[in-house]
Amino acid sequence: MNIKKLVRPELIAMKSYTPIEPVEILVQQVEGKLIKLDGNENPYGCSPKVSQAVADYPYYHIYPDPEQRKLREALQEYTGVDRQHIVCGSGSDELIDLVSRLFLEPGDRIITCSPTFGMYPFSAEVCGGRVIEVPRKDEDFALDIAGVKRALDKRTKVIFIASPNNPTGNIIEEQELMELVDTGRVVVIDEAYFEFSGVTMAGLVAAYRNLIVLRTFSKWAGLAGFRIGYGIFPVEIADYLMKIKQPYNVNAAAQVAVLASLSDLDYLHGNVNKIITERERLFGKLGVIASGAKQSHWLKPYPSRANFILCSLCCDSEPTPSEQSPAKEIWRQLQQRGIFIRYFDTPRLKDCLRISVGRPEDTDALVEALKEMC
Repeated sequence: MNIKKLVRPELIAMKSYTPIEPVEILVQQVEGKLIKLDGNENPYGCSPKVSQAVADYPYYHIYPDPEQRKLREALQEYTGVDRQHIVCGSGSDELIDLVSRLFLEPGDRIITCSPTFGMYPFSAEVCGGRVIEVPRKDEDFALDIAGVKRALDKRTKVIFIASPNNPTGNIIEEQELMELVDTGRVVVIDEAYFEFSGVTMAGLVAAYRNLIVLRTFSKWAGLAGFRIGYGIFPVEIADYLMKIKQPYNVNAAAQVAVLASLSDLDYLHGNVNKIITERERLFGKLGVIASGAKQSHWLKPYPSRANFILCSLCCDSEPTPSEQSPAKEIWRQLQQRGIFIRYFDTPRLKDCLRISVGRPEDTDALVEALKEMC
């Protein structure tokens, strides 16, 4: 029996999402200290209250609340948005998938503004949708709103925008958002890094039937391993998502972790402030390296409102086809030193590296290694 003949042809042809390696694999590749700056994770971890709450919870043998009552109530207080607008998911990735499943029939289209988060095209293609990429502007990765409008057709259902954008770190302005909302398509603003930017569109959701805001606890609250995110939706869309989601999609441990996190906001916001401070220090250090580089290539950091910084590798000459990308070579050499950052092997980002903000000592080690190479 040939199973391949039964699989949807478009799924056989689609590209898989490229994830980062887990710590368990990375530690096998280094002899000394591992410095992990490739996943935009929180280097300070979760609130100490989380470990205690998860350890004390007595009902892991019971299914979690499918209506997410305590979660939605707590998030209402945190966001200032009524709980009827809120739906939680197993990471915001699941909510991206649910939105795609809700709106896309085979052949329907989404618009993304590349370079951006790879889960938007991934989820759309799994649903049989088509992905239309509208490239961001070359000089600063700004959105091409006019280009998005030109790309619209009768089968365009959803526009996905990350703000701050991953991997470029810049945000959407409210005026730009309103232009997209006015197209009548569903507009999803992914605010996974909201706590680092302080800029949100959540307060606008109640006024528009086609505006969605997504968030996560992975970054600012250090709960990446628990897989927990939430979205702020028009009530009509929230009701549909509650209808089509898996009944027990957010596991009990994740629900406990979120409630404990939201009871320790001073601690978590203190860590966010540390990361923001370190982001600016890292940006300055990278700029100094660029100005003093002795080689024919150097890193140009882009300003970021998230917990990472994208750098482009400026070169005096293009590598020949037989030569390895200078950015990939720096990525490889850093790995040999036990420092892991993100390299994207895509045409638009082949000369770029994304560096997650770590602790001050992580920055110092990275900068020292880069000085030796540049």
